[in-house]
Amino acid sequence: MQPGSGVGTIVRVLRNPNFGLYTAGSTISLVGFWSQRVATGWLTWQLTQSGAWLGLVAFADLFPTMLLGPFAGVAADRWDRLRVTRVTQAASLVHAATLFALTATGTITAPLLLVLAALLGIVAAFNQPARLALTPALVPADDLTSAVAITSVVFNLARFLGPAAAGFIIAAAGVPVVYAANAVAILFFLAVLSRIRIASTVMHEAQRTGLARDLIEGLRYTATHPGIVVVLVLMVAGNVGGRPLIELLPGFAAEVFRGGATGLAVLTSSAGAGAVLAGVWLSSREDGRGLARILLLSTLAIALSAALFTASERLWTGAAILVVTGFGMASAGIAAQTLIQTSVAPAMRGRALGIYALLFRGGPALGALVMGAAAEYVGLRPPILAGAFAVFLVFLWARFRRKPVLESLGQQ
Repeated sequence: MQPGSGVGTIVRVLRNPNFGLYTAGSTISLVGFWSQRVATGWLTWQLTQSGAWLGLVAFADLFPTMLLGPFAGVAADRWDRLRVTRVTQAASLVHAATLFALTATGTITAPLLLVLAALLGIVAAFNQPARLALTPALVPADDLTSAVAITSVVFNLARFLGPAAAGFIIAAAGVPVVYAANAVAILFFLAVLSRIRIASTVMHEAQRTGLARDLIEGLRYTATHPGIVVVLVLMVAGNVGGRPLIELLPGFAAEVFRGGATGLAVLTSSAGAGAVLAGVWLSSREDGRGLARILLLSTLAIALSAALFTASERLWTGAAILVVTGFGMASAGIAAQTLIQTSVAPAMRGRALGIYALLFRGGPALGALVMGAAAEYVGLRPPILAGAFAVFLVFLWARFRRKPVLESLGQQ
């Protein structure tokens, strides 16, 4: 955030009518979205008792972003971002309602769940870059840095608070209620979006050079920016090597700790608590200086805590370690997204965020698929340990490149 900012700046930025409305609706919607993902994971485990199926369903949900992310980023630069967000949220509502109906009537099957996960992945691929790139249109230019930081905190906290909420709802009321709650959250967000009035975010015709060239320009810009590319590599490491731990928690809760749905609630809420601590800490910082160092140290925290988690034998020991894991993942995610948003050229925002979305969602998809498949043969612990070691190696690589990275990101 800007120098001199803090709680007062956060309050002032949230008083921008469009941004305040959007943040309230987006927060509830994102918590619902991530809670649904955990409910789907738990349902997959109930239907199959298979780590491979857990990884496959997570992969089906996340993999479409790997295919469509760059194109979705171009779309976020060429199409009206508010309209794209409205359309994708409407599609998500239909999806959540369908899952509720199928689970409430007991007609859901593992193959059908796989297909529905892939369909939601396609919707999310277009939703995420448009949603993130919408922020500059919601606030005056002077408030943009703070608004980006707030959006980043909300986005990354939701992916931990949602699973924590899902764990408790599943234990108390069952999976169908999670899907119903997500549908209600989406309805609320759609109502909020209908009240937002902003200027069109469609790219001016003079800026368009053709879909393929726009795509290539975005890829080239992102790959050659010395700071953004290292930020993305660190993010990929955390998402591929560390994030699958969260995706495989249903298996750990049921098979390793023998805690059932209540154990899942304890584990997911512990990761959520760590994420909340990270969000409170980062949102109270006076400015954005030091974010690159925070990203680096958070990556190290992910590696070490994930390795320690694999050695835990008791539920509450694992839960305590997950507080650190959640803190590291959330602070790394917040730092990475804020650094990209504040470093990218405005004309490249949608495309850079499309690539960010590809790696943010595609990384866990790849990691969950590989680790879930490996868990079928060697158990749940060794794949997580191997992932933690890979994250540590990337940390060491980035550690020795930190000076030029800090300079390119304006973090000196």
